[in-house]
Amino acid sequence: MTTKTLSAAAILSASRLEILRAALVVFTLGAGLVYLAGFSYASVAHNAAHDSRHSLGFPCH
Repeated sequence: MTTKTLSAAAILSASRLEILRAALVVFTLGAGLVYLAGFSYASVAHNAAHDSRHSLGFPCH
């Protein structure tokens, strides 16, 4: 194997590690969001969405 081949393999391994790390972060944030939304009271979730829509300028009723 040449030095060029080894460095390409190292780069491929590093980019796979970065992809895995990003996927883990996205999964953790998504699971946290689903957990918080799933276990919150309906009125709390509604009021949070309602206030967010108004703060962004979207009508909701």
